[in-house]
Amino acid sequence: MYDLARSLLFRLDAEVAHGLSLASLDWIERLRLTSLLVGKPIDNPVEVMGLSFPNRIGLAAGLDKNADHLDALGALGFGFVEVGTVTPRAQAGNPRPRLFRVPERGAIINRMGFNNLGVDHLVEQVKASRYRGVIGINIGKNLTTAVENAVDDYLYCLERVHAHAHYVTVNISSPNTPGLRNLQFGDHLDELLGRLREAGSRLDQRAGRRVPLAVKIAPDMDAEEVGLVAESLQSNGIDAVIATNTTISRDAVAGLENAEEQGGLSGCPVLEPSNRVIALLRKALPQMPIIGVGGVDSGQTAVSKQESGADLVQLYSGFIYRGPALVAECAEALRAAKR
Repeated sequence: MYDLARSLLFRLDAEVAHGLSLASLDWIERLRLTSLLVGKPIDNPVEVMGLSFPNRIGLAAGLDKNADHLDALGALGFGFVEVGTVTPRAQAGNPRPRLFRVPERGAIINRMGFNNLGVDHLVEQVKASRYRGVIGINIGKNLTTAVENAVDDYLYCLERVHAHAHYVTVNISSPNTPGLRNLQFGDHLDELLGRLREAGSRLDQRAGRRVPLAVKIAPDMDAEEVGLVAESLQSNGIDAVIATNTTISRDAVAGLENAEEQGGLSGCPVLEPSNRVIALLRKALPQMPIIGVGGVDSGQTAVSKQESGADLVQLYSGFIYRGPALVAECAEALRAAKR
């Protein structure tokens, strides 16, 4: 069924198809027909970051930036759903077109630019949702906020989402906000993480519950850079790392249509770079939870994330290419691999 739907959707502009797909899932969920798409959810409970997950497969941030579709996505059998990236103020993002497919490689290029309706809208959507699973909220900075003031945007978002998130992800690795990736290194990173950890601990104490902080990093780092990031994560008491975001490399899609479009490349070409970073992180951070994302399009590739060192795995581009059936396939593969 999904193969037929995809053949029709892929004739449309990628962003139009994205919106239509989410609206269709909303309609299916409201009619209580989601089980016809996905069957029975895979039960493979695990505790990570002090949180209980019903299985190890989650939805990565970016697909539902505003938490407008949380009920529909949460009904597809995911063990957790991450929404965002959200910024303090609403922003339109980059001009269209800004989302492109490279179907020969099972890849997507996006330069969305953190388009979202602002953190207050997202919070209201989460509060109104019927979804009772694990929710991650991914936070970022507004385009108009200078990099040297970025911490203020992250703190603003953290204050507002803390009461409504099971964990919060700090996105410092999108290639589509100028200067953002500079926050991954050196004094910028230590200041950002130190202040967020301090604020998070204060909010935890006030709320009487701990909300773990995760940091999402890029795949475009060498071993030395990954090591420096790992040191900063550990020294600042960060709870988990998400590896990885999209890549700026075009080596794997060179010569194909849309390959030269600006933005971050996701999908199959990111599998090996992401797994390399995961393995480096696991060696440097033997106890820190790692959420692996990038290039998962089958149960086998999900298991490769686990074998590289990931505790949990997220889907994005593979979900768009393979549809809801991929969720159960990956969750079952990870359950079998742990036996």
